Amino acid sequence: MNNSDRVASLNTPALTNGSGAAAILSAGIGVFALAVLAFAGDKSATVKSILVFYKPTGALSGVTTSAILIWLVAWGILELRWRAKTVALGTLNIVALTMLALSFLLTFPPIADLF
Repeated sequence: MNNSDRVASLNTPALTNGSGAAAILSAGIGVFALAVLAFAGDKSATVKSILVFYKPTGALSGVTTSAILIWLVAWGILELRWRAKTVALGTLNIVALTMLALSFLLTFPPIADLF
């Protein structure tokens, strides 16, 4: 390694994973929000009526629109906080995958019907 290579490596900024981590966790938050809103809309007439944004599609319009907004807000906040940071992805991935698994369970009819 010559002297110019050492100088170039010292001036190169370290790569961060904050933006990727924000995307992963916000996806978990978004999918969990979708499942919770869908579950709440199925189980509560009041919530179902609140979630009707477009009458032909019923509560599904509010469920999906609200979940997308929650996902985008979570992504924006996490991106602003983590963009220049290195985040521990092990725990974050476990949290995101747990949210995904819980979402599958909440939207699986035999499980949802238990509540």
